[in-house]
Amino acid sequence: MEKTRAGAKRAAFTVVVRPAPGKKTRALVRVGPLTVPAAIGRSGRSILKREGDGATPIADMKLLYGFTRGDHVRFLRTALPMRRIGRDMLWCDQPDNANYNRLVKAPFTPSHEEMRRGDGLYDICLVLDWNIRSRRRHRGSAIFFHLIKPGYEPTAGCVAVSLRDMRRILPVLRKGTVLRVV
Repeated sequence: MEKTRAGAKRAAFTVVVRPAPGKKTRALVRVGPLTVPAAIGRSGRSILKREGDGATPIADMKLLYGFTRGDHVRFLRTALPMRRIGRDMLWCDQPDNANYNRLVKAPFTPSHEEMRRGDGLYDICLVLDWNIRSRRRHRGSAIFFHLIKPGYEPTAGCVAVSLRDMRRILPVLRKGTVLRVV
């Protein structure tokens, strides 16, 4: 439950991601009355998520915070804590490293993802609590809710929507919103 300004409690909001008919790498994201198309992992969905398997975890994951490329996307309406992506921001995806599934700064030699991508996928990138608060090696890293590739190409395990749809969804999202992949 979350308190509003008047002090009344309201139920936490849930975003539901369900498979789209016909293709394991496509999904439908329902946010209240709005349903939008999405891309998911190249291996579809899995309850046994492992590092590098290309699957989107079937799980309830809370939204923690987000990143944005302020030089590409401006004027975002959201209650989520958002941070501007810097040139030195990376995300460690090497399971045997102490920084596994954490934001790190360049220079960083272990395996990692660049947060400041040239392809625009992370122009808006929301961090999901998959293997972050109770981290376990090889359970998967960098499971984000981010922007799509052209043609809704599959992700490496994330959930991705169009910029237009992300802008429509962001105003109702806040820290603790649950993204439920079924």
